[in-house]
Amino acid sequence: QVQLVESGGGLVQPGGSLRLSCAASGIIFSLNRMGWYRQAPGKQRELVAAIASGGWTNYADSVKGRFTISRDNAKNTVYLQMNSLKPEDTAVYYCNANGMLSGDNWGQGTQVTVSS
Repeated sequence: QVQLVESGGGLVQPGGSLRLSCAASGIIFSLNRMGWYRQAPGKQRELVAAIASGGWTNYADSVKGRFTISRDNAKNTVYLQMNSLKPEDTAVYYCNANGMLSGDNWGQGTQVTVSS
């Protein structure tokens, strides 16, 4: 059974930082493209950042230069370092794993709120 467990969300002031983690089990982690998505109230879920099995990354324009995605294949974990957070970054953040063998899988989400 595939499980993706996110952690690290919370309340932070504008300009602050948070690091999200997503621990995966039930998949061959190293073969999966891992991604972070977010969904704000009333909006569609959108890609924030993704990292391929080989380490290639891509980011939404709105987070380039502020967010960094990384992965630790030994720990089956993907991270999202978020710096210079803005109120518009407020959303539920979801971890995604996508692989040929395991298909498309989602975590339960973690709330990030940026507010003074």
